Order: sequence, then structure tokens, then C-alpha cells
Amino acid sequence: MLPAERMSAVAFAATNCALESMTISPRTMRLARSYMDGRMPLDEFVDRTPSDGGDDLADCADAVFARTILFAERPASPSGDLAELRAIHHTLFEGIRVDAGMLRRRDTAQGAYNVRANDIAANTQAFFPAALLETGAANIASELHESRNLACLDRADFAERLAHFYDELGYLHPFAYGNAMVLRIFASRLAHSAGWDLDWQSVTGNDYRDAKRRAYTGDTSGFAHMFGSIVRPANPTRVFLISGWDQGPAH
Repeated sequence: MLPAERMSAVAFAATNCALESMTISPRTMRLARSYMDGRMPLDEFVDRTPSDGGDDLADCADAVFARTILFAERPASPSGDLAELRAIHHTLFEGIRVDAGMLRRRDTAQGAYNVRANDIAANTQAFFPAALLETGAANIASELHESRNLACLDRADFAERLAHFYDELGYLHPFAYGNAMVLRIFASRLAHSAGWDLDWQSVTGNDYRDAKRRAYTGDTSGFAHMFGSIVRPANPTRVFLISGWDQGPAH
């Protein structure tokens, strides 16, 4: 990767973690700077990053951060379906969780879009039924394919359609752990393939959580507004954008 691409990968990985309230240790950030500067090979950087797992994303922040950078340099095949989602999840959590890349087996409402517990009551299917995950994913992939993977759309139309699929995949919730991190990577790749980049650095945790809560009630306008504000013309060398709008896609 070029220096700008390494910088882009590190910036996106840090933002992806920050949106889950994950804190990267100073030691790991120093290692990341060595990787960005070209003074440390990628494999050495990943190997030297702690790989401890845990019951919460915060327990494995350094490892997931490093493996997100690994994914940026060695991405999955852009198939636009469940196989791509599973490949992303596997790369992010391999060696951290035993269920890396595996579909969840239970119905769940835990943490559903951070909606208050009394709003989802005892509904164990606040997300898509576990037994039907493959069918649901196939339907979404088919609809995405019929939509030409969101190619050749104007900015407003692209943001609205991306919000729709983002919400659908959020409801699908194919994994027991780490769905939002996987989904942001998938959305970034999908956008880039369609001619756009997503500048996630301008999204705050509160903005993201509010959009998720609204989507849970059937209102995807929060996601549409969010994507409309962060979408940029694609930079051909970077899937994960670090530059702002004024810098433009040529840099």
C-alpha cells in the first residue's frame, strides 16, 4: 500500500473503533504510526498487537483495530452477499473470538439499536430470526443486485438507497458480536464500488446511535441524512476516505 493508503486504513480503523466507544492503547497507536511510516510490515504490526478477546468489544479494542487495518490491505472478495459479510467478520475477529465469521444461532434483542428495553419488551426477535439468516441475507443480496449495487445514482438517491440497505443489514444482524463494525466496512466497500467514498470521521457516536434508534422504528431518514453528509466522489486509491470534501477525490 502507498503511504496515503496506509494512513487512510489506520484513520478508518480508529474511527470504526471510536464509534463503538473502543479505546486504542498508546502502545498500539505507536505501532500503527510505525506501520503508516513504512517502518514496520503489516504482519509484524498485527503480531505485536495484543490479541486478547472478551465479552465486550472494549476488551479487544487493540486487536480489532489492528485487524481492521489488516482487512483494508487484504480485503475480501466484493461479492455483495453474506459471504462477504462473513469474510469481513472473520478477518476482524480471527484469533479473538471462536465464532469469527460464524452466523449467530440464537434470536436476540440484546442491544437492539440501543432502544430502551421497554420499547422492545420481551421480543426476542428484535433482529432477524436466526434460523432464517441465510434466506434473509440472500433476499437482501438479490435486491442489491437488482439495484445494480447502487451504481450510477445521484448523491441524494445514493444516500437514500444506501440507508435502506444499511438498515436491512442492520436488522439482519447476522453475527452475535461486532455487526456494526462489519457493516461500516461493507458499506464503505459498496459505496466505493459505486463511485463514492464515505468520510466516517465526521460521524459522531451520538449521531450514529440516533440514526440507529430511528431506523428501529422504521424511519431511515437518519441514516439517509448521515450518508448524505459523508458521501464524497470516490478516490480511486482509497476505499476508506480520510480527506475532507474540500480536499477532493484527486488527492
